[in-house]
Amino acid sequence: MRPNLKNIMCLTDLSIFSNQTIDYGIALAKEFGSRLYLCHVVDIPSMAIYAEAHLDPMEQQNQIISQAETTLGDLTRGEDIDWQPLIIIGPTVSEISKHVEEKHIDLVISASHGRSGLKRLVLGSVTEELMRTISCPILVMRSPEQSDKQPKHIEFRLKKIMVGCDFSSDSTHALSYALSFAQEFEAELHLVHVMEPSAYQHLSKTVKDAEKSYQMELKELIGKKLEHLVPEDARNWCFPKTALFEGRADEKIVEYAKQNNIDLITLGVRGHGLVETLFLGSTTDRVARQAPCPVLSVRPVSDSKG
Repeated sequence: MRPNLKNIMCLTDLSIFSNQTIDYGIALAKEFGSRLYLCHVVDIPSMAIYAEAHLDPMEQQNQIISQAETTLGDLTRGEDIDWQPLIIIGPTVSEISKHVEEKHIDLVISASHGRSGLKRLVLGSVTEELMRTISCPILVMRSPEQSDKQPKHIEFRLKKIMVGCDFSSDSTHALSYALSFAQEFEAELHLVHVMEPSAYQHLSKTVKDAEKSYQMELKELIGKKLEHLVPEDARNWCFPKTALFEGRADEKIVEYAKQNNIDLITLGVRGHGLVETLFLGSTTDRVARQAPCPVLSVRPVSDSKG
């Protein structure tokens, strides 16, 4: 099934680094024939970064909106896509959430860094709130190393897609997105499971007392479960691979992505045991900052209204 991406929203603070989301948004809009919303949120306390303070608040707002629209127009000039600027004045999380619903957004794209004073745009509490609030997936782009150069325009081509699987409903939902993208791009699909000790507390005594052969059997069982996650008919157009590790989930995921040249990491918001914090809190920052590719965070459909 082709990914349903009729409406895509790119978040940008107009810095060089966050503008990479626009490059990805343009590439995706071309690939899927999507409408692209370029969203720039101005939180009132942050207005001073744009220019000297004005005595007239309305004059200042109008100047910010005009400046932002001009910049966004320059970034999309010459691109044959259906796009619309979305300049918002107000609290970041609530305004983004409201417009995601109003515009029926299917995917939000955001960079992991921005202006030094606005890093919280997509990190820490704001990211967590967006993941818990908005109904669509969030594609988090890792910002490039410090550079004065504007990132080059790219083509959105996926050869290798990785999905974190802990057999929860959340990871199953993430897998459905990974399968859709794998089908669209005829990509390799890497299913990765990380055995964290605290996620297997109910087996700790058994595993501790068991023979080495038992642990091998456990790994073999999990390996078979991973393979069975991919429908048989899907194997006609994607190339599934499975991997099983022990350790910290975020470290193993990033390590595997680097070693295997993964183009997209797909993760559910929650999971079992300790893995339920896989993409919340500090782990979000670690994955987004260290992953060599975009990270797609998928929220369960059942939570979309809550």
